Amino acid sequence: MYETNEDMKTDKKVNTGIYHAPWEKSFDKILTPFEEFIHRQTTSGLLLMAMAVLALILANGPLSEIYQHAVHTDISIGVGDWALKMTLHHWINDGLMALFFFVVGLELKRELLVGELAKPRNAALPIAAAVGGMVVPALIYFAINPAGDAAIGWGIPMATDIAFAIGALALLAGRVPKTLITFLVALAIVDDLGAVIVIAVFYTESIALTPLAIAGGLFTVLMAFNLVGIRKTLPYFIVAVLLWYALLQSGVHATLAGILGALSVPATPKYDPERFSGQVRELMLRFDASHEPGKSIMTNDKLRAVVQTLENGVHSVEAPLQRLEHVWHMPVAYLVIPIFALANAGIPLTFGSLGETLAHPVMLGVSLGLVLGKFIGITGASWLVLKLGIAVLPKNTRFIQIAGVSLLAGIGFTMSIFVAQLGFAHNEELLLMAKTGILAASILTGVVGFIWLYMVSKPVHS
Repeated sequence: MYETNEDMKTDKKVNTGIYHAPWEKSFDKILTPFEEFIHRQTTSGLLLMAMAVLALILANGPLSEIYQHAVHTDISIGVGDWALKMTLHHWINDGLMALFFFVVGLELKRELLVGELAKPRNAALPIAAAVGGMVVPALIYFAINPAGDAAIGWGIPMATDIAFAIGALALLAGRVPKTLITFLVALAIVDDLGAVIVIAVFYTESIALTPLAIAGGLFTVLMAFNLVGIRKTLPYFIVAVLLWYALLQSGVHATLAGILGALSVPATPKYDPERFSGQVRELMLRFDASHEPGKSIMTNDKLRAVVQTLENGVHSVEAPLQRLEHVWHMPVAYLVIPIFALANAGIPLTFGSLGETLAHPVMLGVSLGLVLGKFIGITGASWLVLKLGIAVLPKNTRFIQIAGVSLLAGIGFTMSIFVAQLGFAHNEELLLMAKTGILAASILTGVVGFIWLYMVSKPVHS
């Protein structure tokens, strides 16, 4: 028995060499990159929901004027005669969201190289589903809003919010096969790529050719870094920031710099696994030989040098693409997207005119596009490619579960609001209608999709 708690702690430290603080259990559980991705998306989805609710409270409560003033406050940065001035809202949508698109680009590149999209037969189903889930919602919206200022909003219901949708599906992880989650991830990433193309082609108001040419040159520099084998991330970061500014001046949406920057990031590591394994073994022998019991690593220069070399080797055996996705996914999921939701989801709700709002063509086009369009488009396209033998169902998955996922894909929140901001930047009424449709459809499809999948799925036994 221990006489004091300190004796027990000392004994644990001596016997195991580990401090048992809850936040220091970094070796207790090994998560695959996919498991880590799902965990973060689930948490991000819950945080995103909380920020959306907070934005609605701020926009409709006594602090509404302060909220609107804060969002539209001008912020400028400058050096000498040069200055860049935008509202906080624009800094978030044009600046911070470039980081979101950077992570999307990294995920897309990984999926194309080694993920589900790397195998043509496996990729056929999520690609077809994503295309169907983009085309049908756009057609439904355009059928309701064929002309006038509202027509430009056809791209709004095309998008799927990866954090919300995967977060909802991950809550059912005990009842649905992991392959169904993988299918939704692949579908959402292709969907994001489609949204990026739509933004670049259709939501650019005017083009300034000189800054666009400079942006093209900077992207060429980034690809040259890749080709000559530069693995340090700092040169990529500096050029990517310049690329962002060039695109901002060109008229093409600046957040596309995130996608272009991600595509240039090297996907091959400096060391191969065999070389890394040999070096780790040699370093661990030196580590054990340098270790002095009872002496802190802070006073053991040889031990500290071995640890530092080991850290450098770990970075070298990881592809820069993997490392950057791991580093940036958390701040984007837990900071960038929630801030975006807080700045953009604040919709003034007027219940007295609720009937007019629900009957508004933009509201109808967006909500029906996300609810019916996604369901018909994804389910229909999936059925077609499966019937033609072009694609196969994910392992242990039934088609009725694909239909349930098509409902969850109607959660369009982040990307849909982003496109709405671009399409209706100069029309507050239509923007309000679009955001209302996005929120209503996202809530409905999230709840119905969750119930659907819960009802048609049985507990998964590992």
